[in-house]
This record gives sequence, structure tokens and C-alpha cells, in this order.
Amino acid sequence: MNSADENFELREIQRLEGHTDRVWGVAWKPATGVNGVPAVLASCSGDKTVCIWEQSPATGSFQQKAVLEETHTRTVRSCMWSPSGKLLATASFDATTAIWEDVAGDFECISNLEGHENEVKSVSWNASGSLLATCGRDKSVWIWELLPHNEFDCVSVLQGHTQDVKMVQWHPSMDILFSCSYDNTIKVWAEDGDSDDWHCVQTLGESNSGHSSTIWALSFNTNGDKMVSCSDDLTVKVWGADIMRMHSGDGNVPW
Repeated sequence: MNSADENFELREIQRLEGHTDRVWGVAWKPATGVNGVPAVLASCSGDKTVCIWEQSPATGSFQQKAVLEETHTRTVRSCMWSPSGKLLATASFDATTAIWEDVAGDFECISNLEGHENEVKSVSWNASGSLLATCGRDKSVWIWELLPHNEFDCVSVLQGHTQDVKMVQWHPSMDILFSCSYDNTIKVWAEDGDSDDWHCVQTLGESNSGHSSTIWALSFNTNGDKMVSCSDDLTVKVWGADIMRMHSGDGNVPW
């Protein structure tokens, strides 16, 4: 550790207040906060709303730019911007996923994705923004394809977990999907090139050095050759894979 590292310190620069219930998630809007574009972030809450915050170029402070409401009827559990930043997906305990379009700073709910039987827990866009994954308490993972004119079509419902699915996360550069669950496993999903069907290609569980309790979240490094998971078993596990084999199109590369 050099002297710069030793002096590194995080400090609170602003407290954003506006929600009236527990705040569950936050997401930075892509391509903001650089090249003179004001930083924008979204936050979602148990108060059934999503708040959009924008940083003022003049003062550097964040101000509430919009409140997305009167669409979800229960807690909004997860939010994520599409890679282009034009769409925002929000997952709710009301069993729906809302898609919001940002048009010059005005937000409109352009689609309400229905299909899960109950609480939707997580949303995730793939790297190109062409696919959206959702998961829920109904033990299922849904994959939605973004069609022209911002329409969505469910292309697969993945049934493999035996309990509540807590989070979905796409690989940062490839169309390989990961899901983690109350059933103590991480599942890896890939598309069959011959049939276009999605199927589970690997299950990371206690029997192969996995977690022994609920897995809450997953995250990848930028390169995509390492994944980290956290669990109720009081551990954080780091997983690795052969990124060169993955880029060759082999979705069955073991983690």
C-alpha cells in the first residue's frame, strides 16, 4: 500500500432525503457524471416510488429531479438502467416490472411486465441492453427481449431454483445469466445455440465448495473472469473462470 492508499478516505458529501420508507436499491445512470454531463442516479423504496436525483453542475449537490409513482402498488425492490441510459427497469413486490423511458428528463412508464406470481426481487440488463432478466419469490427467472418500439417479449421462463430467487446478474460482456437463491445455490444459465432454449449449465452449491445458506447478491469484476457472492453463512466467496474459453462461445465453462 503506497502513501496515496493510506490517505484514501471516504466521507459523506450529501444525504439525500425524500423517501418515506426503507430504501432498497440505488443505480447510477450510465454515461453521466463525465464529460460535463451531470451525474444522475435512481433510488427505489418501500414507499412504492422511485426517485431520480441529478447533480447540479453549479453547486455539485444532488437534487430530486423526479418521483416515479402511481405505477407500483407495493415496495420497489430493485432498479437498473439499461446500458444506453434511456430505459429504467424497476422490480416490485406487486409482481410487476415497470419500464420507464427518459425523454429529455421526463419519465414515462412505457411497459408493465407481468408474469411472476408474486414479489419480483431483482432486475438486470445484459451488456447490449437487448435482454432483461427478472426473478422472484415464485422461484422463477424470466428473460425478456427488447423489441422495436420498446416492446418486450418473454423468451424464456427458467425453473430450476427450489426457493425464492434473490438476485439475477448478467455477465458483464456475454449473454450468460447468473441467479442466486434462498436455496443456497447460484445457477448459471446459457442459451442453446441450436434450439435458442435457455438452460442451466452449472449449479454452484455446498457440494462444490458453495454457500451453505441463502445467497443474497452477486457481482462481477470488469474483466468478467471473477465473480463474488455473499451469503447468510457469514462468508463472501470469490469465483473464477477461464475468460478465454468463455469468449470462444463456451457457455459451459466451469466456475
